[in-house]
Amino acid sequence: MRQLRGQERVITGNRQTGWAFADAFVAEDDALHWARDRAREAGLRPVSPGTGAALALLAATTDAKAVAEIGTGTGVSGIHLLHGMRADGVLTTVDLEPERQQFAREAFRAAGFAANRARFIPGRALDVLPRLADGGYDLVFCDGDRMESLDYLAESLRLLRPGGLVCFEGVFADGRTVDSAAHPPEVVRLRELLRAVRESQELQPALLPVGDGLLCAVRR
Repeated sequence: MRQLRGQERVITGNRQTGWAFADAFVAEDDALHWARDRAREAGLRPVSPGTGAALALLAATTDAKAVAEIGTGTGVSGIHLLHGMRADGVLTTVDLEPERQQFAREAFRAAGFAANRARFIPGRALDVLPRLADGGYDLVFCDGDRMESLDYLAESLRLLRPGGLVCFEGVFADGRTVDSAAHPPEVVRLRELLRAVRESQELQPALLPVGDGLLCAVRR
């Protein structure tokens, strides 16, 4: 038994080291560092470098021309998405705070993206999303209010073309989602989201262990 416990410690240590290495595997440029600094100053937690790299990869894999983002922040995730999208692709990004979107505009410009590559819409996501075109998007990235996750999922299914991707950031909730003792409302809602995505006949899901958990699913 002692030997098995020792092996478990070694495996856990190796996994943690591997996750840390994977999360920092793709280097970030000056524009991303600037956007991260603005996020810290605003008290925001942007996507990790590993999550950003995964988003860029997914956008490139889907040859994304139209992407919708819920939660602009200061532009960290948006830069990663734009890096993966087609050169003529447009990112539609929604956020309650226009001031944050102004930081994102500056970050996108510093990263070398033309102004017409992004469409900024201030407002509450559930007020804005119904105005977007049915089946008009290749990828929807959700990094907004966790209590609205199931509503974001419903809107995403409407917005995505067949073969399009929906992604949710932060589904581990710092480990609370898998902690049976944790029952705050946002954790309960995330568990409901995970269950809904896993059981949906319309989606092919995967849960990626990058950052604070990236839940992804392809619309069939």
